[in-house]
Amino acid sequence: MEFDSELAGKLAQARALLARCQRVAAFSGAGLSAESGLSTFRDPDPDSLWSRFDPTELASVAGFEANPEGVIDWYNWRRRAHAGVQPNAAHRALASQPRMIQITQNVDNLLEQAGVASQQVYHLHGSILHDRCHNPGCTHRVAVELEAPSTSRACPRCGERMRPAVVWFGENLPQATWNRAQHLCMQLDCLLVVGTSATVYPAAGLIALARQHDSRVIVIDPSTGAAGEQADVYLAGQAGEVLPALLDGFDLASNP
Repeated sequence: MEFDSELAGKLAQARALLARCQRVAAFSGAGLSAESGLSTFRDPDPDSLWSRFDPTELASVAGFEANPEGVIDWYNWRRRAHAGVQPNAAHRALASQPRMIQITQNVDNLLEQAGVASQQVYHLHGSILHDRCHNPGCTHRVAVELEAPSTSRACPRCGERMRPAVVWFGENLPQATWNRAQHLCMQLDCLLVVGTSATVYPAAGLIALARQHDSRVIVIDPSTGAAGEQADVYLAGQAGEVLPALLDGFDLASNP
């Protein structure tokens, strides 16, 4: 694919940077999956009845406890939208680097569908493909059939309600995954930041953490945003177009 002269120059700069790096990881957000047809979390859908609701109220403990059926209905609407969605060229480009860790804020499994090994993906915000018990002391967790997800129901172990296995606003990230992500970002030579606004914390803080430990940062996103402002090289384009050209010919790893 041909790029305009400015982007082509930035791309050459980014590839030269990567050629000097031994430890590289990717940090992705909703923009990565948007090219597969999945709306980003805050995008309104004018054809949906959910467009009149505030998503943050449907993705919180308070919202769930006030209206569990409504929250489950919303997540099941999202799940049905996920069914049949396929990885795009950006997912496939990242999967072409099997030794590179993928830190993602996305709750889908499109990286895994593209061929990334599950142990190589750090899901900071959980998974929409699973339900778990809302009782923090219960570990019951089950896979969800996206085409026909279950309605509101009780946990078969303790009787508490089942809920999506995602991280809601005000909740802590899964501690073990978060610890691994932080530890990795303190050891990198370069962090690839793909399709994230870098406004949702604490996940967005990984970019600054990597920079504090002398990592370079390459950002791929159509909009500069907070992530682009932290970039050593900012590639203003769609990930599905830019990532294949950026990563072509490399064998990148998160550990030397």
